[in-house]
Amino acid sequence: MNWNNDIKEFGVFLKLEKSVSENTLVAYISDIEKLQLFVSEKYPELSPKNVNLQHLQEFLFLISKGEMSARSQARLISGIRAFYKFLLLEDEIGVDPTELLEFPKIGRKLPDVLSVLEIDTIVGCIDLSKPEGHRNKAMIETMYGCGLRVSELINLKFSGLFEEDGFVKITGKGNKERLVPISPRAISEINYYKDKIRNHLDIRKGYEDFVFLNRNGKMLTRVMVFTIIKQLVHLAGIKKNISPHTFRHSFATHLIEGGADLRAVQEMLGHESILTTEIYTHIDREFLREAIIQFHPRGK
Repeated sequence: MNWNNDIKEFGVFLKLEKSVSENTLVAYISDIEKLQLFVSEKYPELSPKNVNLQHLQEFLFLISKGEMSARSQARLISGIRAFYKFLLLEDEIGVDPTELLEFPKIGRKLPDVLSVLEIDTIVGCIDLSKPEGHRNKAMIETMYGCGLRVSELINLKFSGLFEEDGFVKITGKGNKERLVPISPRAISEINYYKDKIRNHLDIRKGYEDFVFLNRNGKMLTRVMVFTIIKQLVHLAGIKKNISPHTFRHSFATHLIEGGADLRAVQEMLGHESILTTEIYTHIDREFLREAIIQFHPRGK
């Protein structure tokens, strides 16, 4: 097997056997192509199954000297590890050269979180005189009210919306489905958008079930949602580093600050591990610490 064939087979494996999302698939393939480029330039006769730990360490040393962050380097190593575990599974190699690869040290970065007032300010900046205004308001209320990833938001379907029960069916990472409570406010905004705005669009075939559409009657892109959020944050005068994912962080943080059970938040976010959800307890502790410093007489 050669590099191109191995990478192609790896992609098929990820998609069919592991059911990874399209974004994860693209990222992993990109990681292996970076390694392929390095090997082809320095060791042109080297096939994937002849790569050893020393070659990988040399490649990662070169990467570390560039501008790639430690977090991105760690993701790159994860991609390479997955590739060689695949080759091991296919009996293309007898020993996994990535077994002793070390991950770079990554400080746990707490994400920016919006306050309820800041979210209300952002929503208040939406121009409801424009057709897309009500769509954008419904999007933000749904994103924040359900803690959705942007990919989950743009793929939201009417067939997964159970108004009477107050739940929405979400397809998350790895095509795993979960039921998430949806607020009456989000349902109200979706229904207004559906009845007053969306029904006037020329909806393209195949997009009838998608909730949020662009002016051409097709589903939104991740980039478009990101652009909408950035524009609204600018209008609101908020200086934090805000993206669509910030509304998901805010959803989780506000729940935990309000006393919600960590396991319940894990289920709603669709986290496989409780350890991923625990980052929000750190945010909560920081919130408490700031409150003590600000309001306690000994905190001054």
